[in-house]
Amino acid sequence: MSDSKEDKPVLGRKPLGIKRTVESGQVQQSFSHGRKNTVVVEVKRRRILGKPGEAGVEAAPAPAPEPVVAAPAPRPAAPPPPPARPAPQPSLLSRQEMQAKLLREAEEARMAALEDARRRDDAQRQAASEEEKRRAEENRRAEAEAPAVAAPEPEAASAVEAVAEVEAPAATEAAETAHTGDHPPPRRFTPVAPVKRPEPVKPDRTKRSEHDRRQSGKLTVTRALADDDSARARSLAALKRAREKERRAHSGGRQQPREKQSRDVVVPEAITIQELANRMAEKGADLVKALFKMGTPVTINDVIDQDTAELLVEEFGHRIQRVSESDIEIGIEGDQDAPETLKPRAPVVTIMGHVDHGKTSLLDALRGTDVVRGEAGGITQHIGAYQVKTKGGDIITFLDTPGHEAFTEMRARGANVTDIVILVVAADDGLMPQTIEAINHTKAAGVPMIVAINKVDKPEANPQRIRERLLEHEIVVEDLGGDVQDVQVSALKKTGLDELIEKILLQAELLELTANPDRAAEGNVIEAKLDKGRGPVATVLVRRGTLKVGDNFVVGAESGKVRAMVNDKGENVKVAGPSAPVEVLGLSGVPMAGDQLSVVENEARAREVAAYRSELATKKRTTAAPTSVEHMFSALNATVIEYPIVVKADVQGSVEAIVGALNRASTDEIKVRVLHSGVGAITESDVTLAAASRAPLIGFNVRPNAKARVLAERDKVSLRYYDVIYDLIEEVKGEMAGQLAPERIETIVGRAEVLQVFPAGKKDKAAGLLVMDGIIRKGLNARLTRDDVIVSRTTIASLRRFKDDVSEVRAGMECGAMLQDTNDIKVGDTLELFEVEERQRTL
Repeated sequence: MSDSKEDKPVLGRKPLGIKRTVESGQVQQSFSHGRKNTVVVEVKRRRILGKPGEAGVEAAPAPAPEPVVAAPAPRPAAPPPPPARPAPQPSLLSRQEMQAKLLREAEEARMAALEDARRRDDAQRQAASEEEKRRAEENRRAEAEAPAVAAPEPEAASAVEAVAEVEAPAATEAAETAHTGDHPPPRRFTPVAPVKRPEPVKPDRTKRSEHDRRQSGKLTVTRALADDDSARARSLAALKRAREKERRAHSGGRQQPREKQSRDVVVPEAITIQELANRMAEKGADLVKALFKMGTPVTINDVIDQDTAELLVEEFGHRIQRVSESDIEIGIEGDQDAPETLKPRAPVVTIMGHVDHGKTSLLDALRGTDVVRGEAGGITQHIGAYQVKTKGGDIITFLDTPGHEAFTEMRARGANVTDIVILVVAADDGLMPQTIEAINHTKAAGVPMIVAINKVDKPEANPQRIRERLLEHEIVVEDLGGDVQDVQVSALKKTGLDELIEKILLQAELLELTANPDRAAEGNVIEAKLDKGRGPVATVLVRRGTLKVGDNFVVGAESGKVRAMVNDKGENVKVAGPSAPVEVLGLSGVPMAGDQLSVVENEARAREVAAYRSELATKKRTTAAPTSVEHMFSALNATVIEYPIVVKADVQGSVEAIVGALNRASTDEIKVRVLHSGVGAITESDVTLAAASRAPLIGFNVRPNAKARVLAERDKVSLRYYDVIYDLIEEVKGEMAGQLAPERIETIVGRAEVLQVFPAGKKDKAAGLLVMDGIIRKGLNARLTRDDVIVSRTTIASLRRFKDDVSEVRAGMECGAMLQDTNDIKVGDTLELFEVEERQRTL
């Protein structure tokens, strides 16, 4: 070494007095490219445990070196050793020599470590075989160097005390390297032998508390993808499993494997594999695998039939319970009541007859009210349900049905829910078509009839003629030896009403009308509408049981809960017994008139049945009827004009009547296509539908809301309002007829025979004609036929007799005629002349 300071033993000064415990000195470091660095090193004495001259005792931790040098991490502190006997003081010469020797050995060890680091860096870029060879060489060199550093001579024990701070870490790490075969990493800026940095002690994951797991911070992408599982937060399910496992461990016994449960699986006619797996409490993938083994490749969302589902259920050891979708209706129709539970009920009487024969007036006279003034046009267009209390305290329920032909279906429903029918016939008018129709409905319903001959106060009234006319329809009154009661009444003069009531009560007594009021209510919807303030409202006639506020019910494809009930006098009632007509509020939608109302146990059951019925109705509406190829081609070739229309009315019965009447007005050439029909006010969606289809929007006793009115003006939608059904049907018929081309009517005017053909001008020809019948007039349409085959259609351009132009020629006379746009004329042809009249079409 070039520096002279390296030859002087700087750590060997003789103490002047008290023995010093810390020695200081300088050590010079050499680096590549000729760089050097001098550092100050302090060496602390340590006490030796045991007898003098023994080595290998681990030194106490030394303080950190000066900030100039990066010192190795301190080793874990050892417990303080017990006081040892003082060792004899070596001579000054031997101490200086030992210090110089140790410094040289430390420098050689450092230089060897640097060389090893360089070789290790080079070896990393070589092949795998060379790397193994290099590791073996380094292991050999480390084993040779370890005794020189780790085991000093016995006579140098006191020198080891002086340089323990420098020697102990190097000796310990060298010994560890010799045993493990690991090479310490290269370390620069250190004056001692290279040592392996002690790895930080990893915390024991098994001893981490639950609090540490929860407080470990939020999960990041890096932590989630890290190999250390402790970075991931445990799920609640994992915690539950761990607690359950710990509980079982504390309980002592080993849990027995669970036995597979055999379940009763309810399987409908069609079910998805996923739903079947849920009902079986099995994995859906297992069911799919089983079907694959059976040769049926499916997915988990495929629908299978009941037979395939049965195979799967039995394959997995369960029991199947076959059910049909229609089973959902089981229990809706109540059982027959026991005879001891039946009690007398009020008769339900329906008044039928032709329009304007006085049905509503007769009911007004019975009720003592005036309903006719409230009906537009003086005719009944709704089914009214009323209860009348007689002088004797008896109660009679009356149903008033419209008499117009459009309300056939409404009359049919009225006859089906009634006990007695009163056939009202005007004494001055006789039997009319709707009267005969009411007779047929009554016979079909199988209910008794009472004939009320009205308007007997008029001078032209002839009740006897009415009785005789009824014989034509097998209605024999008591006066003529039959069993049908008849009574002469006058609704205007209020005569014969008491007799009519007596005969109604007599007929009801003969029928022995009874019902069980102590059961779930059942009834029929007489009328339904959408009220602006109250929502869907249905007029229900209770047939048996008692309907109460709060009952859950299903009616047709709708469900609901009775929120309120209103009787015919407008009073709120809490209960409605048999034969009581009430307005029910609380429906989910507007039902169809005639639907049956049934009270069910809970709201879920009502919704289930309503959803099933709605699905059936949708399936029935959307399923195309089977057809043949011939029918398809004939439908394509058919030239039927469609007249689109949108209908909104105040009640369901009026909607049915309007749609039915318009469908009957359709012909083979034009037919009505009802795009939408509903109950309630005209809304924006109705206007949008009508605008898209260029269809008129008909409102019967309803009006559009503000937004719909603005939208109709913008889209130029034709809004038509009616309150009398006659006017509505007649106007729609007229517009449907206007869609058709005018009717062409041909009238044969005359016939003539071609006797001679001669030229007229350069190209044209003239025909000499003999008029056989009729007349020939100039300008008439004509057909030229040859052997009864039409040759051409033409007109008479000019007509001459001799040399004079004439306007017409009569039968038996000869003339000459020029035919327009044809020269194909031969002798013997026949000329047929006709007039065409266009008439406006009517339906």
